[in-house]
Amino acid sequence: MTNQGLLLRVAPPGVGRRLLGTGGARYLVERNIKVYRNGWLVLVSGIFEPIFYLLSVGVGVAQLVGDVQLPGGKLVSYTVFVAPAMLAASAMNGAIYDATFNLFFKLKYNKLYDAVLATPVTPVDVAVGEIGWALMRGSFYSTAFLVVMLVMGLVASWWAVLALPAVVLVGFAFAAMGTAATTYMKSWQDFEYVTLVTLPMFLFSATFYPLSTYPEALQWVIRLSPLYHAAALLRELTTGAVTAASLVHVLVLAVLGLVGVLVTGRRLEKLLLT
Repeated sequence: MTNQGLLLRVAPPGVGRRLLGTGGARYLVERNIKVYRNGWLVLVSGIFEPIFYLLSVGVGVAQLVGDVQLPGGKLVSYTVFVAPAMLAASAMNGAIYDATFNLFFKLKYNKLYDAVLATPVTPVDVAVGEIGWALMRGSFYSTAFLVVMLVMGLVASWWAVLALPAVVLVGFAFAAMGTAATTYMKSWQDFEYVTLVTLPMFLFSATFYPLSTYPEALQWVIRLSPLYHAAALLRELTTGAVTAASLVHVLVLAVLGLVGVLVTGRRLEKLLLT
């Protein structure tokens, strides 16, 4: 069955007309779940990348680095310091992949959303549904990585029970920003900008080094990185170094996610209805 036929089967007009607001978004999520039932290996493979980084850098290099001091003065091992950043990166990578490459293919080449709009599903439903699925994928990777952290003894505080909703927030922020950016892309070459942004963000968002090791002027640049706020929030939760600044990280990620949803909804309305 084609993608268009699958969507029409998932969202029959008789049911769709009873939907209110963005309720039709769940049909986009359901469609993605059905598609990945046949490609589950691709989905699961994304779990291992952050684990390899943790074992090679967080465990291997930890023998040379020693303990790291957190902003509140608490000392933790380098592995405990790096692990929450890898947790944040797994949420980012899982969300970004579906929010960019997959969305662009469905929008520009597969023409899936032309069939979607033949049902009562709206462009806003499309935006919410695709962001929701990307969020779910990022959260899946993060949850698996969090289990690895627990098994390895890298969780040092009961505050870590809030790490799971925190990674959902991280996935939401990056999924929304990724889909918003994708609506402005015109060709596959534009995806070079995705790598141009995400790779330096992965390396220089206080993921591998404390913020204090950077020059003061560069510290302010790093604070502009969404991944810095994600890594800092998860690090504070898993180590117990929670402060009032933790709420700032939550606020930044929530605002980025909401702005991304609004931009994506408006851009899809313009692209699909004109």
